[in-house]
Parts: sequence; C-alpha cells; structure tokens
Amino acid sequence: MYTRLVSAGLFGMNAYLVDVEIDLMRGMPSFDIVGLPDAAVKESRDRVRAALKNCGYEVPVKKITVNLAPADLKKAGPMYDLPIFLALLAASGQTEADFTGSMFIGEVALDGTVRRVQGVLPMVIEAKEAGLKRVFVPAENGREGSVVQGIEVYPVHRVQDVVDFLEDLRPLSPAEPMCFAPSSCVSDADMADVMGQEFAKRALEIAAAGGHNALLIGPPGSGKSMLAKRIPSILPDMTFAEAIETTKIHSIAGFLTEEEPLVTVRPFRAPHHTVSPAGLSGGGAIPRPGEISLAHNGVLFLDELPEFSRPAMEILRQPIEEGTVTISRVNGTLSYPCNMMVIAAMNPCPCGYFGHPTRACNCSPFKVSQYLNKVSGPLLDRLDLHIEVAPVEFQHLSAGKKAEPSSSIKKRVDEARKIQRKRYEGTSILCNANLTPHMLREFCQVSEQGMKALKNAFEKMGMSARGYDRILKVARTIADLDGCDRIELTHISEALQYRSLDRKYWQHNN
Repeated sequence: MYTRLVSAGLFGMNAYLVDVEIDLMRGMPSFDIVGLPDAAVKESRDRVRAALKNCGYEVPVKKITVNLAPADLKKAGPMYDLPIFLALLAASGQTEADFTGSMFIGEVALDGTVRRVQGVLPMVIEAKEAGLKRVFVPAENGREGSVVQGIEVYPVHRVQDVVDFLEDLRPLSPAEPMCFAPSSCVSDADMADVMGQEFAKRALEIAAAGGHNALLIGPPGSGKSMLAKRIPSILPDMTFAEAIETTKIHSIAGFLTEEEPLVTVRPFRAPHHTVSPAGLSGGGAIPRPGEISLAHNGVLFLDELPEFSRPAMEILRQPIEEGTVTISRVNGTLSYPCNMMVIAAMNPCPCGYFGHPTRACNCSPFKVSQYLNKVSGPLLDRLDLHIEVAPVEFQHLSAGKKAEPSSSIKKRVDEARKIQRKRYEGTSILCNANLTPHMLREFCQVSEQGMKALKNAFEKMGMSARGYDRILKVARTIADLDGCDRIELTHISEALQYRSLDRKYWQHNN
C-alpha cells in the first residue's frame, strides 16, 4: 500500500517541500530509505520501529520502501521521523487520519516523544508560501514556528497527539501567534563604564549610526575590548524583517531556544582568534552558517586581529564588500547573508607599546613591521574608521564623574538611522555603509570647501578609490548626526581623521 505525506528540507537559507512516500510490498522484510538520505535520516528506521512498538502499534512485516522526494537533493537531520512514522501507520492501515494540507516535522524518540529539530522557522515559512493550512512541529519548536502569521502551527509532545487529533479523537490547540516586540541590548555593559576615551566613543557612535566597520588600535589595557563589547548597547533596535532574517540563520544553526524563539537583539559574535576559515564563513558537506552569517544584522568582533590566521582574515574581504558569503560544495552552492559591522581590535606591536607616550617599546623595527603587516592593506582599506585608543589618563580614572550612558548615545544613533531610512526608502539600502557607487553621487553632495579638502587628502595620502568612497560614506553619517543635508568641510575633516592610522603605523614600518 502507498501513502504520501509532506515534510520539508533545508538548502542554505531556504526550505523546500519534501514528499515522504512509503510503499509496503510483499517480500523479504526490510526497511529502506532512499532519496539521498544522510546517516541521521537512515537511522530513522530504527527510531521509528522502536517508537511504533512502544506506542502500541505493529511494525509491518513487509518490504518497506521510504522515498524522500525530490530525490536529487541531499536530506539531512532527524526531522523526517514524524512523517515516516505517520505514513507507515497509514500505509499499514493502522490509522485513517487525513494528512491533506498538513506538513509534519520532528524527531521521534524511542518512546514516541517528539523532539526539537533545527530550521523550523524557514520550513514553516515555506509551508505557508506553498498554501498548506497547518504544520505539526515539536512542542519545543512551537513558539519558533508561531512567529509566522497566516498558518496554524501545532506543537506536539508525542506522536499519539497527532494521530488522535487527525482522527478527531482528541483536540489539539495551535500555538498562539507570537507578536514581535523589538528590544534593545539589555546587559550590564554600558558606555558609562568607560572612563575617558571620548575620541574613541565618538568614532564608535559614528560607526553605529552608519553601520560602518572599524579598527581599534592601542596599547594593552586602554579599553579596546571594553569599548567594542558595548557597541550593541548603542545600536538601533531591529526591525521585524531583520529579526526574521536573523532568526532564520540562528534556527538553521540550531541556536534558538524555547524561551527565546525569535532573535530581537542584534547579535554580537566574538570568535576566538584560533577560528578556522570554515568556522568564519561556514561549511560542512551541507554547508551551515559560520560566524560571519551568525553576526548578520549585528556585530562581528575580532579581538587581537593579527593573531587570526591569514586565510581567516582574508576570507572577510568579499563578504564585507557584498554582504553575502557564498559557499561552494559538490552538492551545490549556497549563499548566506552577512550584512554586519566588523569591529576589530589590535595592539600596535607584539609587546603592545609601540608609539606609547610614556612606556618604551622593546620590539625591533622588523618585529613591529612583521606584526603590523599580518593585517593586509586590502582588509585595512575595508575598515571605514581607524581609531587610536590612547592610554587612559589618571585624571579620568579618578574623576569619579560618570560618563555619558549608552541610552543617550543610542538616541542620537536612532535619529541618524531614521534619516537614513527615510532617505533610502524604496531601496534595499538600510544605512550609509551599504551605499552603492551610483547612490554615493546622488546622496553625498559635498560643499565646495569640503571637496577641496577631500581632493588634497586624496593626493597627499595616496588614497585608493575604495578609501575615497568610504570617507564619503563616513562623512555622510557625520552629517546625518548633525542633521545636515549637505556634507560640509567639518564633516569631511572629521572623516579624514579616522583614516590616518594606516599612515602612522603601517607606512612608518614599510
């Protein structure tokens, strides 16, 4: 006897429908799963067999063939246990449940309990777009699935719950639709904790207002990491579209919890410098998102930048420019979004005191040059703001006066972002850092004095075309913070201050 149910699979950021087909035939008893299953899918036969027996059903003594269509796409994970279980019941005549218009997702334990799986959110979205009426998911994934409006999501604890509901023996309530409520970063990390460093704080405010990348360079203990970890507290709240896209990535990676099924706070990812290139970009036989994509719509913090391997650092170059990371494997090519702020921190030399006003550096010029040149010119060029974090003076530490809190800075950032959203309404651009070359000419009108200053800097500093574009973007953000439509000389001058460290440190050692 033949039975067909609908489930789903994942391919990158997107889900696709999977037909779970079962056929029972006379012959030598066997249980085969076809359709490019991985090891976890093949093991479904053992889990389903045991669950059938422990739930009081009979295991058909026949030749059982399970096909997962389309058969040319790799299937991974235990999410097909539930549909295989139900299809086997129907094919063997042990239930007359109507599976029409339904999708089934879930891992089945040996006692019939339905366990959580990864990637439920994109699967429910696909079910809705395909016109299905309802989706049955593990109870632990119920709140995650309920984020999608316009489709009934039924959280189930045991397989018997699904069977009884579809046979009209017992009611089953759909999950309450989850309402989106954006939330700011709530933590003890506040800019008010950082004493002094007004120059660095101003630069990070600009970075947050325009979504710009930044490099913090200074001696040990000057507050680089402390400043970077407080950036989420001044970033604008996430929109619903950003929250859904970010949640999809974290759902695929398996990082969502029952308590927090929707990502409403901008991610802050800080991988250790021993991370591999694949750990940053993503990878695997069926590629999963890496740290770059997990930081989408948030911050990727790279502490001790020169300590990262050269391949790991260089892998950032294309994603920073394009906002997506593409992973090619034999099974296919996938793209994950990675529109994030890259914040890097580093010392100026191995001992950390090169250029220190009071403490002598004990590194040779060759060692300093070797250390700094671990960061390539093309990567440095992609970091919009180069911020020198000077040693904190005693008077700032002992003043006892509390610095400006994150909430005050965030208000200015929000106002600047509001201007940008209005300016770029109807386009895919969300902030100044993402401006295209064509849009730069349209939206970055510079005063005559400002253009003269920019021309002089371009010629004297040996600036690249990319560096020129990035100074314009930063100046556009500074003007937005000032509420100015046109970019003036003061905005250009301030933007140029944040592009001088590569000449102070790198050219000095070449």
